[in-house]
Amino acid sequence: VLGDRVIGICDSPVGLCRRVSAALGVAENSASFDYVGLNHLGWLRAVTVNGRDRLPALFDDEEALTSFEEGKLFGAEWLRTLRAVPNEYLHYYYFARETLEQMRAQDTTRGEFLRGQQRTFYDRIDQDPSAALRLWQETRSERENTYAREARAIAGMGERAACDMDGGGYEQVALRLMNSIAGNRSDTLILNVSNRGVVAGMPDDAVVEVPSFVDANGPRPLGTNPLDPHSLGLMLQVKATERATIRAATTQSRSDALFAIATHPLVDSVAAAAQTLTDYTAAFPDLAKFV
Repeated sequence: VLGDRVIGICDSPVGLCRRVSAALGVAENSASFDYVGLNHLGWLRAVTVNGRDRLPALFDDEEALTSFEEGKLFGAEWLRTLRAVPNEYLHYYYFARETLEQMRAQDTTRGEFLRGQQRTFYDRIDQDPSAALRLWQETRSERENTYAREARAIAGMGERAACDMDGGGYEQVALRLMNSIAGNRSDTLILNVSNRGVVAGMPDDAVVEVPSFVDANGPRPLGTNPLDPHSLGLMLQVKATERATIRAATTQSRSDALFAIATHPLVDSVAAAAQTLTDYTAAFPDLAKFV
């Protein structure tokens, strides 16, 4: 819809690569990363240093494998089974039942918490505009500390470690991207870009999250190893949901909206999907004008 001038960024893959590099004891800038997926749905499959994949060594070291956030979230056994390190958001897919139970046991959803927190932040800076930066830093710190609380509760992780919160942030990824394009400085970043045949099995125009070479000509996705059936199947299913969502937004089609909700892997009932859509339409009549 928007074209190749739109580039998606996320700091989760950056943080994952940084944490795995630290667990392996290798310098991040000396390694190349075989990462592939969609936004919030990807896997780190190799960490190559001097022509040798170091990731198998991590799977053989229980202490190192569980020393960082994703290792604690997913557990050593599952990571060894996958032979890859998933993006943290895949916890919702691999532990869906436990996550739902944990969410139901909490007083508020993450969205409700963030809405209230943001309102409080605005109220506080209205009272003291000169403290805006300090108050935002406090607000952001609280966000980071409470991030993925359901997943961490399931894994029995407790508070987040400082090293697990050091993902670089969206701003660092965005600034590196802008610096490469505006200054014609070559860089390699994990970005959300048009596939262009790089990920076999995915449509050429599908947006995928892969390492990309960037300079003044924009990003070009780099080649990846073939996907295993599990990863490709999940990506195709979620991509179908995303495309149905786009169709619903651009055509106001209720059928497309229902298809998008009902066929998402985390939704297990067409009836529940239809009720959700009906409730959403009633709550936001100005936004949800379906035909």
